[in-house]
Amino acid sequence: MGREDVRAPAVAGQFYPGVPAALEESVLRCLAAAAPPEAGSRPKALIAPHAGYVYSGPVAGSAYRAIEGLRDAVSRVVILGPSHRVYLRGLAAPTGRAFATPLGEVPLDRRTLDALLQLPQVEANDAAHDREHSLEVQLPFLQRALGDFSLVPLTVGDARDTEVAEVLEAVWGGDETLLVVSSDLSHYLDYESAREIDARTSRAIEALRPEAIDTDQACGGAAVRGLLVAARRHGLGARTLDLRSSGDTAGSRDRVVGYGAYVLA
Repeated sequence: MGREDVRAPAVAGQFYPGVPAALEESVLRCLAAAAPPEAGSRPKALIAPHAGYVYSGPVAGSAYRAIEGLRDAVSRVVILGPSHRVYLRGLAAPTGRAFATPLGEVPLDRRTLDALLQLPQVEANDAAHDREHSLEVQLPFLQRALGDFSLVPLTVGDARDTEVAEVLEAVWGGDETLLVVSSDLSHYLDYESAREIDARTSRAIEALRPEAIDTDQACGGAAVRGLLVAARRHGLGARTLDLRSSGDTAGSRDRVVGYGAYVLA
């Protein structure tokens, strides 16, 4: 952690603009381009991608546009994303008091994080957060969509579906709590192969079938599967909001990464 236990931005200026005004403009542009939310929809959870904004930002915008009516209701956001740099058995929580982006600091919900550390599958591990981008890139979208909120950030490693679902049950809460799973889809396939596989993954998400999703189909597969297990228990439904790849947004179609946006309500 950085000064005063605040996790400083690790990928600002790389995955997204590092200058506040440029970052805000980028986020607002992605949100404005997305379809408005369904009337009467009350999302409990989102699945959103985590690549650089030039690639996945438009798809992430589709997820976060879906919560534009929740600004006055949501006061806590739980984010789960894969650990790309540090091997984990289970899930990792940070020890600090806030995460920062160029748009400002987001306070951590220390009471909830400390309670989660009582679960055997959750450990305190700042190294699993310090350079991790999968959670960080979601924060500017949340900051602009929701305004003030507290954060429960968890990186997910080698964890069983039931272990992730148990954590989600512990933080489920009511209307004040939004759950976000950070995951890209297929990686480095040709454009048509990625379209086929990502469409199959989307059908599995919509059918709440965690057994049909592995890490080759979604890099955040462990968190996605755990969310689907919990969603079934709570009677939620899942809907695909957007499904594209880097071949659609910014890049070659020879080797693409898939991105999906989903809402669970």
